[in-house]
Amino acid sequence: QVQLVESGGGLVQAGGSLRLSCTASVSVYAMGWFRQAPGKERDFVAAIDYNGDKTYYEDSVKGRFTISRNNANKAVYLQMSTLTPEDTAVYYCAVSHRSALMNKADIDYWGQGTQVTVSS
Repeated sequence: QVQLVESGGGLVQAGGSLRLSCTASVSVYAMGWFRQAPGKERDFVAAIDYNGDKTYYEDSVKGRFTISRNNANKAVYLQMSTLTPEDTAVYYCAVSHRSALMNKADIDYWGQGTQVTVSS
């Protein structure tokens, strides 16, 4: 069982920035983030492989969000900039032992979620 602890969510004005953090209880191959807005499905946001050589982003966050990780701390981070109200959602940390592409079927463990609210 892998425990994931997220932090960094909150309320921010449009155009602002937030940094999400997620720490795992063990080392994992791929780490990433999904988000779920009210009434919508949980969607992929970003992912990174173990060495940080491969990163993947959902199209709407490219150029605004940056994913990174610190393997010594077993942590993954999501730096979010130029936030818009459309980014409002619960953000979930996700890890996979198999694939950095992070299809939902590849996810082995989920975090509890952290709320990000962007006001206009």
